[in-house]
Amino acid sequence: MSYLRCFLVVLALVLAPWPMISQAQETTAPPVDRSATGGAQTLEDILARQRGQEVDDSFRRDATGSPDNAAGIANQLGTLGGASDSEMYRAIRYGSADVTVSNNGPASNVLIQDGGMWWLEFRRGPLATYGAWLLGGTLVVLALFYLIRGRIRIEGRKTGRKLLRFTAFERFGHWLFAGSFLLLALTGLISLFGRMVLIPAFGHQAFSTLAIASKWVHNNVAWAFMLGLVIVTINWIWHNLPDKTDLKWLAQGGGLFSKHTHPPAKKFNAGQKLIFWACIVLGVSISASGLSLLFPFQLPMFASTFAHLNDWGLPQLVGLGPLPDQMAPHEEMQYSQLWHSIVAFVFIAIIFAHIYLGTLGMEGAFDAMGTGRVEEQWAREHHSLWVDEVKSREAGKGVATPAE
Repeated sequence: MSYLRCFLVVLALVLAPWPMISQAQETTAPPVDRSATGGAQTLEDILARQRGQEVDDSFRRDATGSPDNAAGIANQLGTLGGASDSEMYRAIRYGSADVTVSNNGPASNVLIQDGGMWWLEFRRGPLATYGAWLLGGTLVVLALFYLIRGRIRIEGRKTGRKLLRFTAFERFGHWLFAGSFLLLALTGLISLFGRMVLIPAFGHQAFSTLAIASKWVHNNVAWAFMLGLVIVTINWIWHNLPDKTDLKWLAQGGGLFSKHTHPPAKKFNAGQKLIFWACIVLGVSISASGLSLLFPFQLPMFASTFAHLNDWGLPQLVGLGPLPDQMAPHEEMQYSQLWHSIVAFVFIAIIFAHIYLGTLGMEGAFDAMGTGRVEEQWAREHHSLWVDEVKSREAGKGVATPAE
């Protein structure tokens, strides 16, 4: 758990949601004379908030009425207990009202979460906009790459011999991880873009049914995703440790950008290793934030993470003030949801590239996860060092590779 916490601390500084950063940079607005408005807010209060400055709102927070001023219950307005509608609203908004609810769950008496607007505005603004640009831009780049480079063909003469590349259990782990991720990505995008895209196209009733189903699928398929992540990690982590052959592969661009260039590689080349570690890091991060969303009152994530960052002085190194380390459960859920979405967008973009190279982009690549066996010539061109290892083991056992 300490490893996971350290990981989240470092990643939080890199992917910290923008509203959190902007809040840390706010300055306090100068005192305002409200005598002309009878103590109510002024135009300067409104302008200060628009500039992102912190406004002393005690003039509103404390104006919630007094029971001592209550009229008799038989008199006009007596049932309001001495508070007007506006005063009662402010008391509920700022958490000073004596609220009694039938549900005794955590934070059930929080009827208005005043800090939620920045989350809503960021979610339907920058998050949705830049996320859509990232995914759309990735698809455009892949399409251009295909038009310019074309499909990467097997250049040598095919031998007709097949080499076992992945066992049935390895393929099971991969498809469990990949299939669940695709379902999670689809249902997550439906949840994020449903109101702005699907409701205008299909109507509220159709989207309601789809949204309910998407939420159920998303919450339950998440467990399959985490199981697949564990299996993939156990199966391949040792094969994906960096070595000196990766430097040569990277220096030649893996042969992806030029024909007749096939740098040597072991079972996984440097590009595949980068994909693997991206899946592990992003998979752990998105799983952690997902668990925090599923169990928001049991597994809060951000307050403790920000406290660690403050203790280490990392926000100050980049010119920020202390990050908030005291949060209501609703705030925790808002930060977790934004984190979850940001990581998901990056994850989906990476998987787009992975799917392209594993299917349309490279001849013979899909066989590795389709049947588990690959054409020997394909393997020699893309994983020559691995082929040498396989041949060496077969020679030691006196096994010949059959033609298929």
